[in-house]
Amino acid sequence: MSEHVLEGDPPVRLVLRRSARARRYSLRVSRLDGRVTLTMPKSASPARALEFAREKAAWIRTRLADRPSEVLADFGASLPVDGRQMRIEAGSRNLLDMEGGRIVVSQRSKSAPAAVLALLRALARDRLVAASDHFAEGLGRDYSRITLRDTCSRWGSCSSAGALMYSWRLILAPPEVLRYVAAHEVAHLAEMNHGPRFWAQVERLYPGYQAHRVWLRSHGETLHRYRFAERAD
Repeated sequence: MSEHVLEGDPPVRLVLRRSARARRYSLRVSRLDGRVTLTMPKSASPARALEFAREKAAWIRTRLADRPSEVLADFGASLPVDGRQMRIEAGSRNLLDMEGGRIVVSQRSKSAPAAVLALLRALARDRLVAASDHFAEGLGRDYSRITLRDTCSRWGSCSSAGALMYSWRLILAPPEVLRYVAAHEVAHLAEMNHGPRFWAQVERLYPGYQAHRVWLRSHGETLHRYRFAERAD
């Protein structure tokens, strides 16, 4: 892969990627981080690829402009947490004031975004462990462990060894959506597939899950608009 800059207003960073499977040029603009990737056939000319990108410049900039605006989790910002909007404020110590709708960060913290991230990850673990325990009991199966990550392509997974993985960003979604993902992954303890028997297990564990699955497909990318560190120039 190689990086180039597409001149214009504004300039656009472009990544050229060769693929043995590609039969034509294709562009992808990530709605998560704004990364622009141009995939081209292995034998194609980079000069021709850049010419193709210039021809599609208007389309690229339109797609970038349509991305949800980013929010840095700093003092004064508001974030959706466990189904409610919460404002980040300064205080004497770090805590989540759920009743007051506040994320309180100590004024002595070196980084407010990092402090907010730690609070959200801890709450996400509590909620996901509780949901996983509940659904595992209903299924009559045990899981081996739970890990939290910041994944871009999936909200959860279940290994053949019964290890559950979740994106901590689910705490930014409505609580019903978080519970749907937990039910989905726990159901894999019985059915390691996405066939009819698997979806029957999900329905048994969490009736009416379909609406929450639709929400995640339609709005899940917005959970990645919240940043917890300054971007490097």
